[in-house]
Amino acid sequence: MMRFLVAAALLLSAGLVFAAVDTFEFDSEEQRKRYYQLGHELRCPMCQNQNIADSDAPIASDLRREVYRLLQEDKTNSEIIDYMVERYGDFVRYRPAFNAQTFVLWVGPGVLLLVGFGILAVMVMRRRKALAGEIDDLSEDDQKRLQSLLKKRASDD
Repeated sequence: MMRFLVAAALLLSAGLVFAAVDTFEFDSEEQRKRYYQLGHELRCPMCQNQNIADSDAPIASDLRREVYRLLQEDKTNSEIIDYMVERYGDFVRYRPAFNAQTFVLWVGPGVLLLVGFGILAVMVMRRRKALAGEIDDLSEDDQKRLQSLLKKRASDD
């Protein structure tokens, strides 16, 4: 059993040993910083929840090479992002631009939150009215008894 566990550990770690590492040479430190900034701003189309800097997917590697190529061509960050959006859609950005296509994405959560608070407020008001109605339905003797119990409790506290 121990041999099986060691063999399994070796096989699993072999994948880590042979993982591809991108090595790019940059013309300046500023260009290197832009590369890493763009790598963290762009989402991997395959992984969907990782940026291209952290993803090991083949398409993320292709996108990193494409970002490097565009940086070497002296493209600005906005030109590179526009190129990626044109090619892969707004999904490739972690923070999509606010436009007609992404309106629901930006406004939807706030609207849902407001609707939820509205429903909660209506439910609370209905509950209060129902409780108030129950108290009003008490007989005069029951209301006096309730008031005396409430006064007694207030004096005990």
